[in-house]
Amino acid sequence: MTPRFAVLGLVTSDLTASLAFYRRLGLAFAPGAEEQPHVEAELPGGLTLALDTEETIRSFHPAWRPPVGGGRVALAFRCDSPAEVDALYDDLVGAGYHGELKPWDAFWGQRYAAVHDPDGNGVDLFAPLPAE
Repeated sequence: MTPRFAVLGLVTSDLTASLAFYRRLGLAFAPGAEEQPHVEAELPGGLTLALDTEETIRSFHPAWRPPVGGGRVALAFRCDSPAEVDALYDDLVGAGYHGELKPWDAFWGQRYAAVHDPDGNGVDLFAPLPAE
């Protein structure tokens, strides 16, 4: 049997803040997720995004410590248009999230921007630029 990539897991220091951030990006978590130690959202293509509190991880791995230097994971969300990249970036930054890279027309043919989730993980926003 060949292993199949199925879950992307993030450890969060503030589950409520992380849920608010990823819900703004359109992910659906069960009602009452803020009260759970582990939550999941189904992603397109059959993958799952799992969020665990630091306490949950320490419950089975007591020596676990957060990585030094902030987030080490980057996620990317494809938007329907360059205008949606701009609007979503403005929405997230306006809601108080850190804007790492303002939207710009990247040389590889995408409107591209980057923000950080509440734990410092990179979240890229992109959309193909119109063909010239």
